[in-house]
Amino acid sequence: MLSLNLTHLLDDAKCYETMRQMRWSSEVCCPKCNSLSVIKRGKDETQPHRQRYQCKTCSAHFDDLTDTIFANHHQPLRMWILCLYLMGLNLSNQQISQELDLDKDVVQDMTTLLRQGIVQRKPEVKLSGTVECDEVYVTAGHKGNPEAVLKKGEKGDGIASKGFGAEARLRRKSHPFSA
Repeated sequence: MLSLNLTHLLDDAKCYETMRQMRWSSEVCCPKCNSLSVIKRGKDETQPHRQRYQCKTCSAHFDDLTDTIFANHHQPLRMWILCLYLMGLNLSNQQISQELDLDKDVVQDMTTLLRQGIVQRKPEVKLSGTVECDEVYVTAGHKGNPEAVLKKGEKGDGIASKGFGAEARLRRKSHPFSA
């Protein structure tokens, strides 16, 4: 059976170029002062496709991965990109660790960081226009009177309303059974 190693399909140069395009759509800017006055300062010794920069305004040194979730980790960028791709295919951490030939704990850390990074970059939801909502339950007989619904739920003598922020409760009274 033919075995295919996914890590050899991506090249580092393409991964870093993609990272630069996603991070800086037009021009490289300093992560410290946001200045566009930046010069290239060579490449990283251990990762030759990782570009280093220096800000002319604040003299800060940074590179392609500075202030990203990929910075200060031992895994190469292509492993992070592959991990993200496999997460998009809805593979489990165990499957990802097998595909990338990594320890399951390392993959757990990587997927956790990737998920946190995605959540941090998620834009705030702004609703406008007509908004419809499904699965809203209103206790019959109390429409427009939320105080009565709350009182009925507090008494503990039946079914409370089910909805946002309210806990659904069902209590049965013990009634004697007669035949």
